[in-house]
Amino acid sequence: MADEKDDPVAIRIDKKLKAISPISSNCCIFKVPNYLRKVNEKAYEPEDVTNYVMVMRGLEDRARKCYAEQIGLDTNDFVEMMLIDACFIIQLIRKFAMTTVMDDPFFKIGGFHNLLCRDLLLVENQLPLFILWKLFGMIEIPNPDIFRYITMNFFAIILPGKGCNRDSLKSIMEIKHLLGLVNDCWQPSESEMVAYRKKTKPIEWSFMHCATELQEDGIRFEKADGSSIFDIKFENRTMKIPKLKIDDHTECFFRNVIAFEQFFPGRSLNHVTDYMNFMDCLINSSKDVELLRRRGIIKNWLGNDEVVATMFNRLGDSVSISRYSFYSEVFSNVNRYCSKQWNKWIANLKHNYFNSPWALVSVLAAVLLLLLTMVQTIFSVLSYVK
Repeated sequence: MADEKDDPVAIRIDKKLKAISPISSNCCIFKVPNYLRKVNEKAYEPEDVTNYVMVMRGLEDRARKCYAEQIGLDTNDFVEMMLIDACFIIQLIRKFAMTTVMDDPFFKIGGFHNLLCRDLLLVENQLPLFILWKLFGMIEIPNPDIFRYITMNFFAIILPGKGCNRDSLKSIMEIKHLLGLVNDCWQPSESEMVAYRKKTKPIEWSFMHCATELQEDGIRFEKADGSSIFDIKFENRTMKIPKLKIDDHTECFFRNVIAFEQFFPGRSLNHVTDYMNFMDCLINSSKDVELLRRRGIIKNWLGNDEVVATMFNRLGDSVSISRYSFYSEVFSNVNRYCSKQWNKWIANLKHNYFNSPWALVSVLAAVLLLLLTMVQTIFSVLSYVK
């Protein structure tokens, strides 16, 4: 008779017994036995997660159509990816809006918030906004104004300047993704938009001189305290430009917003592209950056004016510029001012003879001496006649 241990059934049972993990005395979470589960299976399934998954499954086809390239994921993987990413973004934005955010170690990591904003605004890294909006409505009261506000509040740290006009926003369902939402909110002030729309005859823009050359032509530069970075004005030979903050993420941000404006059909205004083109005209070299920085217009956190000049000179490469820029009128007024010879003479006089207090004193002394000489000559002639 063969040994009991050689029996194949005994061997299989022995393996199964060894595979069973010993139950610790601390064990408190168990799998529900089938005899209990079969009475009411739904009672043991996570309802919230299931609801989110079912909602996402209903949006899968619509979400896939938003991407230019085919997504190589099956239904389950695609739904899981979209749900996890969307929940992460919504919770991230909601968490940042809470007053206790500074106590969260997640936001205490140096520069982590900036990096998140950068990655979430990459044009190739977008989620359809209707997915985020749907999930937001399942967690909070679906208020579009609140959704816009907390979203822009989260991304404010990466914006190069002010500019949020909530009165002329599109419907939340018209906006395609987070980058589109930021582009729609970060825009010129309402007064500037109204003035732009009222123009009955559009003006074609033309190149203007850089900042240092415009200064030589007598144009002054001042930092404007407007409500939007896009509100640039030229009045009384003074160009007023709101402050522009430039840091490590500025170029990446501009490039992705410009790419969105370039390739999204049906847009009537590409204000960020027009702004970039205007600044590119103003900035040719580090001297132009230095001039604008000294006037408080540019806040250079990079520390190198040459790097900023190179950034603006390269931002416009291979970018299509509309014939009718948002700043066409500013371009036109500046060029008209510079074309007048009298303005150039005045500017040259100020530059060569009134560029310092001592030069002014010298000119006044020369004029006074000339007047005294004339008076002396007149008295001499009068005395000779008598």
